[in-house]
Amino acid sequence: MVEIKVPELAESITEGSIASWLKSVGDFVEAGENLLELETDKVNVEVISEHAGVITELKAEEGDTVEVGDVIAIVDESKDADDAGDTSNNSSENESKKTPDNDTSSKDSKEQKSEEVLKEKESSESNSSNGEERIVATPSARKLAREKGIDLSEINASDPRGLVRSQDVDNHNSKPKKEQPKESTKPANPENPVVREKMSRRRKTIANKLLEVSQSTAMLTTFNEIDMTNVMELRKRKKEAFQEKHDGTRLGFMSFFTKACVAALKQYPAVNAEIDGDDMIMKQFFDIGIAVSTEEGLVVPIVRNAERKNFAEIEQDINDLALKARDKKLGLDDMVGGSFTITNGGVFGSLMSTPIINGTQAAILGMHTIQKRPIAVDGDKVEVRPMMYIALSYDHRIIDGKEAVGFLKTVKELIENPEDLLLEG
Repeated sequence: MVEIKVPELAESITEGSIASWLKSVGDFVEAGENLLELETDKVNVEVISEHAGVITELKAEEGDTVEVGDVIAIVDESKDADDAGDTSNNSSENESKKTPDNDTSSKDSKEQKSEEVLKEKESSESNSSNGEERIVATPSARKLAREKGIDLSEINASDPRGLVRSQDVDNHNSKPKKEQPKESTKPANPENPVVREKMSRRRKTIANKLLEVSQSTAMLTTFNEIDMTNVMELRKRKKEAFQEKHDGTRLGFMSFFTKACVAALKQYPAVNAEIDGDDMIMKQFFDIGIAVSTEEGLVVPIVRNAERKNFAEIEQDINDLALKARDKKLGLDDMVGGSFTITNGGVFGSLMSTPIINGTQAAILGMHTIQKRPIAVDGDKVEVRPMMYIALSYDHRIIDGKEAVGFLKTVKELIENPEDLLLEG
């Protein structure tokens, strides 16, 4: 017998919650095969089994919080795939082989256990109509069935033992999903209905981190506005040629703002710093976090070495990271170590906001929706221009107002003169 333990995940992650078991007791698992999905504060990770054998015991259930080093399963290496099945029956057979026939006390004990097993089986069969909990199914299949609103009793199991697996749920012609929120409570007052739902681990982490940042930093926000006319015209002229040259990669606004922020960070290094105790860490790298909205909350994957990448590489990185985030495939390496963050509330129609600093970073840039407004140009002349408000939230402990305003002004000037931005590299 070998113990399967929660592996080391990352320096800042010491625990997680079991999102779903991919194997059940009695299943055979290969060495290197995924055993469960673990939800951490940042991403979901799949934990593998380092040993091949039959699972004899699961030490934790879905939803349980486990720490690094905790034993979560027991695997019997002496058994192969042919031995997978009811481990309790196998253990009973092994015990019967070890017990001498003339040991009457052992016989009585075995007979008593057999009666208990028989009673338990009869009770299970008599109550099988009470709900899906009596159906034999893997935890991942139960979870998927709940999400799709499918009754497990309606699913035809492909397993000869009748075990319902997740692929059986996928193959089932599901009915429309029913609204059954987890741990919901019936409203006490029908005139004022409420539904109480338990927060997911990630949502709780986001809430705690945002509260911690707001309480532990001297956060201040400064604003400016950008005339987007020139960059929009440049993008319109170049987008087809750009897309054709770079294998379908589209030229968006995020690459312009990422390059502008890198240039501004070089001029104002305190904006790219952070506080560590009594020290200021002046970062000499430019790993830019791009906030991405997902069903489970906001995540901030990192575009590494943005100063070394061209527009196409930045756009491709952002697209790849956004797809991974929405497909829940982000890894820990995609999330840690950013030096500055950009968030774009404009995609949701936000006209102006004060973004909250991300983690230990010193500042965050907020982009907003483009709106046509009358603007005074060339003295007394008034024109309608596409304008965007931008906001820089910063930690006033290490960034002075002069630096914050200068940073934002630099971003504004580079976006309004995109040729200068191209010269910046």
